[in-house]
Amino acid sequence: MKDLIKIAEESSLREEPIQFEIGDTVDVHTRILEGDKERMQIFTGTVIATRGSGTREMFTVRKIVAGEGVERTFPVNSPKIARVEVKRHGRVRRAKLFYLRDRTGKATRLAERRAKKKD
Repeated sequence: MKDLIKIAEESSLREEPIQFEIGDTVDVHTRILEGDKERMQIFTGTVIATRGSGTREMFTVRKIVAGEGVERTFPVNSPKIARVEVKRHGRVRRAKLFYLRDRTGKATRLAERRAKKKD
């Protein structure tokens, strides 16, 4: 049964997966249709959670707008997501960053994760 679901989902998956981790600050480029025109809208924020797998995989991005927290959940395999650019790598120790919801101002900042040296 699970193999049948995997086979059916393969056609809907992205060819090259999006590379980001929890705590990264990302720009999510979304395609917006307005009448017969298409434009790109960018949502910049910190990835606080991912959930699901296969075609149901989603990630949540949080940002602060005018002192108010705004969260948006995006499907990873949606054709409306043009690309995801990683701006900053945050160093975190947990899979879900829901504790950021209670913080404001400078308390929401995450330490920068340094790239690992390859010998």
